[in-house]
Amino acid sequence: MLLSILSWLVAVLLLLAVLAIGCLVLATLWIAAKAERLVPPVGKFIEIDGNRIHYVDVGDGQPIVFLHGLGAQLHHFRHTLFGHFGPGYRLIALDRPGSGYSVRARGATGRLPEQAELVRRFIETLGLEKPLVVGHSLGGAITLTLAVEHPEAISGIALLAPLTHMQAGMRENSGLLNIPSPLRRWIMAYTVAIPTSLRYARPTMEFIFAPQAFPADYMVDGGGWLGLRPAHFQATSADVVAIERDLGRIEQRYGEIAMPAGILFGTADGVIDIGIHGEPMQGKIEGLDFEPVDGVGHMPQFVEPERVAAFIQRMAAHAFRDATSPPLHKEFKEPFGG
Repeated sequence: MLLSILSWLVAVLLLLAVLAIGCLVLATLWIAAKAERLVPPVGKFIEIDGNRIHYVDVGDGQPIVFLHGLGAQLHHFRHTLFGHFGPGYRLIALDRPGSGYSVRARGATGRLPEQAELVRRFIETLGLEKPLVVGHSLGGAITLTLAVEHPEAISGIALLAPLTHMQAGMRENSGLLNIPSPLRRWIMAYTVAIPTSLRYARPTMEFIFAPQAFPADYMVDGGGWLGLRPAHFQATSADVVAIERDLGRIEQRYGEIAMPAGILFGTADGVIDIGIHGEPMQGKIEGLDFEPVDGVGHMPQFVEPERVAAFIQRMAAHAFRDATSPPLHKEFKEPFGG
């Protein structure tokens, strides 16, 4: 009798567990469908080495490529900055593989050299002539990797609140995103991750934008809803896990960067500390244009778009001037009195 009751209880618990998982899966799919309805694709698609890349490409003139940060997408630039550039620029922002509407190739890891190589191939495929590359947050680390490993592909870099150095506890502080196992990452993405992310979306965004206010239009116009989809969560988690595999090695090579380089960093950034990831860079890249912005947090392109656009255009002036200047002959001697 007791055995029968226990068996019945186990069966009921299993049924409840299946129902709970089923509800989480349905909730995840419903949230993802809503995200894609509210923020549909706005650009073009291109296939590169098994990755399907979604990007926007506007204007004519000097090419500038924009790389977004962790868990973000191209609206972080399209929505905030593109309207602050006048004529004479070709502005290209892409969803990094797995983010937004870009699909990461099967077997891709999200490691910094892998993402930098894909950006190089993207530049090559679009026929861009040595663009300036703008990178925000994790996109800054990818931009620095590109400058170190593929300097011939670009003319300069402009970094916004970039991730530049390994920091103790970095992965552990990533919370729900710290999932080394791809299988567990997939299971989480289709069960608890998306409903949980939606539940805590506002406090998460308030932390990321602090001390400035979380913009009311961020979730739609800023593309925030796109982060609430399983594939996006999986790519973001993979990026978090992959950072520590290469960043320490890449940061040892910053002194090799000889192209025009600039950093704009908010002094009140609570996500990436200017004292760890910003100020030390002044001694590592010769001629670095370093612009601290008092009282600004981690999202300067949202809260100070005119200042950020001016910074990028200043870096573009340096980069494209240097790119078009003819190299000096090796026997050239500066005239006396010069």
